[in-house]
Amino acid sequence: MARRTLTDSMVAALKCKQKRYNHPDPGMPGHYVRVSATGTKSYAVVARDPNGKQIWHTIGSTSLHTIAEARELAREAIKAIKAGEDRGGPETFASVAEQWLTRHVVAKGLRSEDHIRRCLALHVLPAWGGREFTSIKRRDVAALLDQIEDSGGPVIADKVLAFISGITNWYATRNDDYVSPVTRGMRRSSTKERARERILTDDEIRTMWTAAGEHDVFGALVKTLLLTGQRREKVATMRWQDVSVDGVWTIPAEAREKGNARELVLPEAALQVIRSRPRLESNPYIFAGRTIGPLRNFYTGKGRFDAEVKMAPWTLHDLRRTAKSLMARAGVRPDISERVLGHAIQGVEGTYDRHSYSAEKAHALKALANLIENILRPPAEKVVSLR
Repeated sequence: MARRTLTDSMVAALKCKQKRYNHPDPGMPGHYVRVSATGTKSYAVVARDPNGKQIWHTIGSTSLHTIAEARELAREAIKAIKAGEDRGGPETFASVAEQWLTRHVVAKGLRSEDHIRRCLALHVLPAWGGREFTSIKRRDVAALLDQIEDSGGPVIADKVLAFISGITNWYATRNDDYVSPVTRGMRRSSTKERARERILTDDEIRTMWTAAGEHDVFGALVKTLLLTGQRREKVATMRWQDVSVDGVWTIPAEAREKGNARELVLPEAALQVIRSRPRLESNPYIFAGRTIGPLRNFYTGKGRFDAEVKMAPWTLHDLRRTAKSLMARAGVRPDISERVLGHAIQGVEGTYDRHSYSAEKAHALKALANLIENILRPPAEKVVSLR
């Protein structure tokens, strides 16, 4: 039976997997839809040049081309590869970005790969994906940053600028006549301005906890962030196999990671939140996303949350700062709360003190949970009769 040809709706319906994969196009040999682990999709072709070397060439993002347009571009690219010619003409921003991701981000094992891919797919590729890379000038960078700053704020604009700078500087090291359009003075905020002191008040903790509910995945994530003080990515990627029967969470350490809490004995309040999550046979993550991976789209969940909760502007990282402050309020020693948070201990102490501090960290999290429980009690329950 002949295989069905790909349509635009079928391309849009392709699901991401744990690793990037290439889905063949039955309508054209050598043409593929490349689906990354984060769900971004692009068209690519593969052919052999006159020397027999296999050459992969990226056509562009699926958001920029229909399947019919991609086949036409793929046909020309394959002809060029087989003829030993410049495959595809001028390089697009999308193709250079993919090369940078492969040769720099992936090759060096940077933990931020998924975040970078999502950021580029959301903010940069829709505007520049199909453009000739060398045609992007300083005014284009400034205009894009203006647009991002207006919609998402200066911090997001600066993150995008950092990725653009990384791509353009990498390209400049490989091309004699290219000069990066990124220059000093393009940042939209300073380190001092970005430094935050925000922690949630007791009233805000009560409001947030009530709005988080019992069964919503984002609400459960918010509660666990506050009860553990861990980084967003660590909690979001928590797997069922990482939490033992007796409540010990083993936190995987990644390459190039400076600090890690390693193992935490979770308080009963955190375990109750975790046990309330549905256990899916097809997904190993406690805070499961819509695909087989973990929850990744924090922005949508927080947007819905903020629409229901009327609080001063806050971020998920503020919960980590709040947890640290609450531990201090509960009498936990600063050096212990630092170890709970997984901060790298500096100096001689960090070098020579190899004690695990398991019991001390367990006591700190229990004290944190007890304080949060006390905060959540209605004020009337806290009245004590005086004799």
